[in-house]
Amino acid sequence: MSAPAAETLRTVPRITGLTTRFLTVPLRRSWGVEAPENHVITTELHTDDGGAGHGFSWTPTIGPQAVKALLDHDIAPFITGLPANPETVWDALWKRLHEAGGGGLTTIAMAGVDLALWDLQACRAGTSVAGFLGQRQESAEVYGSGVNLHYTLEELVAQVERWVAAGHRAVKIKVGKPDIREDAERVAAVRAVLGPDRRLMIDANQRWDLPTTFRAVDVLAEYGLEWLEEPLRADDLWAYRRLRKHSPVPIALGENLHTIYRFRDFIEAEAVDIIQPNIIRVGGITPFRRIVELARTNSIKVMPHLLPELSGQLALTLAEPTMVEDVEEASFEQLGILAGPSPVRFGNSRVTLADRPGLGFRFREPL
Repeated sequence: MSAPAAETLRTVPRITGLTTRFLTVPLRRSWGVEAPENHVITTELHTDDGGAGHGFSWTPTIGPQAVKALLDHDIAPFITGLPANPETVWDALWKRLHEAGGGGLTTIAMAGVDLALWDLQACRAGTSVAGFLGQRQESAEVYGSGVNLHYTLEELVAQVERWVAAGHRAVKIKVGKPDIREDAERVAAVRAVLGPDRRLMIDANQRWDLPTTFRAVDVLAEYGLEWLEEPLRADDLWAYRRLRKHSPVPIALGENLHTIYRFRDFIEAEAVDIIQPNIIRVGGITPFRRIVELARTNSIKVMPHLLPELSGQLALTLAEPTMVEDVEEASFEQLGILAGPSPVRFGNSRVTLADRPGLGFRFREPL
């Protein structure tokens, strides 16, 4: 190694510690009895030159205490002393944690470190994370989304009417009632509110098996669906491959795939039309960008899942236009857990960047 290269390595700031906080917030509009609240594990990372980066991990229901324990007891000691480079740390940490699982709780926890490191890098450069990565879009379309399977038909229609009044040109609702005729009634009512020109997506949240999905598609396809999301168990690659071959509706999935290898498997099997990586569940910005490039090389659309304050920023860095999901009254800003204003702005069914350094937001102290 040349002397200048060795000097550069020596001058890269090194991580000196990681601290976490636990934050639970009730949802303003419950996602049903299974998910009345969301959990955030905030992360603060320090370096030997006095730098600090802030990130978070997130889970709506399962495992928030386990995520925090993994960060505190296994991740923090391992990353201490490593150069504060997001991709280098991510690769080393994934190999270290693989014994506990290649994805799931491990990658959810890793996201807290990865986001903090990107926040640190962008703050050092005096720009937003989107600016640091290279902002390619001035704005991105936002679609209205709701966790609304438990809503009455009247409540569902009222929600869709609010989205139309807000200017949304695309919306997504939940399906998966015990009787497909009730799903058809609800989808028909929503289409009547939307009219023929707005886009309608449906999400079954893994509630069906393959025969049920085929029957549902036969009934619901007539309503002009933009995509059918996650009708089958997320890991059932064989079933998704069969479904996509015969479905007249594009198939979307990915919120419950946690590694680039699983996305590769579904793409190579020709089992998906649209992928929906959740930036936290895949492990942060580092793996999200790799998954996006994998999709681009295979002409697969990318639609980030949830977390609009984060997804909205990353959407503006993508070479291909995408849509950002905004679940009604469920953003961090609307839940009241940010210590300041949101780093993104929503208006006219578009999201734009407020252009603050780093990720541009911190979480308030627990009450």
